[in-house]
Formats: sequence, structure tokens, C-alpha cells
Amino acid sequence: MEQSKTINRWFVVFGAILIQLALGAIYAWSVFTRALKEAPYNFTTPQTQAIFSAGLFTFAVVMIFSGLRMKRVGPRRTAIAGGITLGAGYILGALLGNSFIIQLITIGIIGGAGIGMAYVVPIAVGMSWFPDKKGLVSGLAVAGFGFGATIWVKVAGSWFGLIDKLGVQSVFLYYGIAFMVMVLIGSIWMIDPPADYQVEGPVEKKAEKEKKAEKSIEFSWKKMLGKSSFWTIWLIFTFSGMAGLMVIGTIKLFGLDSLQASGLPMAAAGAAAGTAMAWYAIFNGLGRIVWGKVSDWVGPKMSLFYMCVIQGFLMLTFYKMGTTPLMLAVYASLIGFNFGGNFALFPVATAKLFGTKNVASNYPFVFTAYGIGGIAGPMLGGFVRDSTGSFLMAFAPAGIACLVAAGLALLISDK
Repeated sequence: MEQSKTINRWFVVFGAILIQLALGAIYAWSVFTRALKEAPYNFTTPQTQAIFSAGLFTFAVVMIFSGLRMKRVGPRRTAIAGGITLGAGYILGALLGNSFIIQLITIGIIGGAGIGMAYVVPIAVGMSWFPDKKGLVSGLAVAGFGFGATIWVKVAGSWFGLIDKLGVQSVFLYYGIAFMVMVLIGSIWMIDPPADYQVEGPVEKKAEKEKKAEKSIEFSWKKMLGKSSFWTIWLIFTFSGMAGLMVIGTIKLFGLDSLQASGLPMAAAGAAAGTAMAWYAIFNGLGRIVWGKVSDWVGPKMSLFYMCVIQGFLMLTFYKMGTTPLMLAVYASLIGFNFGGNFALFPVATAKLFGTKNVASNYPFVFTAYGIGGIAGPMLGGFVRDSTGSFLMAFAPAGIACLVAAGLALLISDK
């Protein structure tokens, strides 16, 4: 395993954010859906969501194998493999054709696999270097994932209009190159701390106390799967993730439907929906940092409870409230903020319940819930909209699921 005694641990955070900025491209998918529904692609709404869902599911499944492999080959090599695979997926999507199957395989499956390979690295490495600030550093490590979506949405859309100027596949090509380069640079600092590493300064005693407490609860992934607490947090992640992923995959289409129904012209509705999508991504990143810090204060149990209660209320009222540009942006921001919390809180919950030592191999199993939510959320939204003409019967069940998740959060052990 690669280790260093000289690295400044804040460089690890910088590398983690850089990697996650590239990996967050999957959340920018909605910016491509309008063009993909037009010639020469002519994809249906379910097809556009199928590519997104395939990426999310592959991301979650591959992450399991990546976490296990990382213990053998080290975090840096694992991150490099992920960056090359992610970049290759988008480059192949640009070069091999415009059919649905090609885009499903290259962007969805290959691109999703690259994200799954690299995603666990910054989380596990960051927690190892910051035993005193697990929640905060977990939030920082994945904040780039949310902020990255904003960058890729704006670059392809309102900032430079690359999709309109160059076409979808040309954007795929340039994005693929950028993703590969960013992950390769970030991987420079993806190195485990030495075995005798200790945090310097006044937080040292707190960090060492937490380390000693966690040594008594270190579980392998096999033992973890036999614990009821694992299945509890897995279900919470599934329900909470489904709601946020549904909004990510459909915010552009919902905004167009809702705002045009309220009398806004199509061009204005499209601009407002794009703005809401960008705010979603910005607050998604902020939510990761803030909820991570909240977990350091009150623990992952109560943090998950508060997050799920708020998200449930928002999902239940989104359909009626998101009918003006202002309220669409407000709701998108708040839903994105809460959804971002998932990615800071569940790694911390996994470390607290099952130990920090095996987070790289344990957390990917928890994260499979994200893959299930990635299929259920966007696909449910797409099918309900096409079959009923509205998103009401998609958002309401998602809200109820979040409230159920809040109840489950109270069952989590405080140990």
C-alpha cells in the first residue's frame, strides 16, 4: 500500500475535490437530455433516463470491486484506473455513433464504471488522514461531485453553449479528455498515511480516542452484511437517494412542464429550468459539506433523521410549489442540499457502525443502495411523466419514502 510521511494532509483534500469534480459529470446528464430527444438521436424520455440509470447502477456495483481491489493495489492506482475508464467511456461515446445502445454502453456503463472505480478513493483516504474530522472531510471530499455538475452543466449550456455550437458528441469528446486529466492529477495525492500517523495539535487526543473506540468495532464486509444496522442504513440510503436522483434526472423536464403550464413561454421556461438545475448542483455540493459538519456535532443518526424529514416534506410539496421560476429554484436548491448530505453522512455512519479501517471495502456495499435508487428514481419519474403527463405520482411516493427513512434512522444504534 502506498504511504507517505511527508505529505500535507490538506493536499489530500485538494486532490479529492479535483477527482470528484470530474466524477460529478454524471449529475450533469440532464443538460444533454433535450438534445438527445431531438434529431439525429430521437431518444424517448425513458431512454434518456435509462442511460443515466445505467451509469448510476454501474457506478454503485463497480465501487464494490474497486473498494476490495484498493486494499491490494493502493488508492493511487485505483484512482488512475477510474480516471482512464471514465474518460474512455465519454471519448468512445463521441466516436462510435449516436445510437441509444452505443450511448448506453459507453456513457452509461463504461463511464459509470470509471466513476465507481475512483469514487471510493478520496473518501477512504480522506478519513484516514482526518480521524478528527471525519464528517467534515467526508463532506469536502465529495463536495466536488456536486459542484462538478454545475461546472459541466454551465460549460455545455449557458456559459459557452457547447451543445448547441458543437453537438452532443463533440462535447462528450472534450469532456472525456478533461475528466481523464483531472482524475490523473488528483491521484497524485491519493496515498494512505503511515501506520504510525497521528494528528498533530490540540485535536490529537480526540482523534486517538476515536481511533481506540473504533478498533473494537472493526467489521469485515462479510460480518457487516450480517448486521441489522447495515440493512437499516441501506434502506435509508435507498429511499433518500431515490428522491434526490429522481429530481436530478427530471428537473429539466419537470421545469419545462410546470412553468409552461403556468403561462411561461418555452424559451423562458427552459432557461429557468436550467437555472434551477444549476442551483440544485451548487447546493448539492454545499449540502455535503454542511451535513458532514453537522454529523460531527450531533452524530450520523440524528443527522440522517433531520435530513430525511426535511426531504420528505419537500418532495411532497414540490409538484405544487415548483410552478414559478423562483420557487422552482428554491425547491431545487433545498432538495439538492439534502440529497448532497447522503454522500457525507453514509460514509461516516459506515465508519461509526463498522469501523474506519475497512471503510474502503465496507462503504461500497452500503452504496449499492444508491444504485437501486438510481434505477428507481429517474426511471419512475420518466415513466410516470410519459404515461400520466405529470410528475405528481412520482414525487409523492418519493416523499413518503423519505419519511419512512427518517423513522428508520431512529433505529440506528448510537454506538
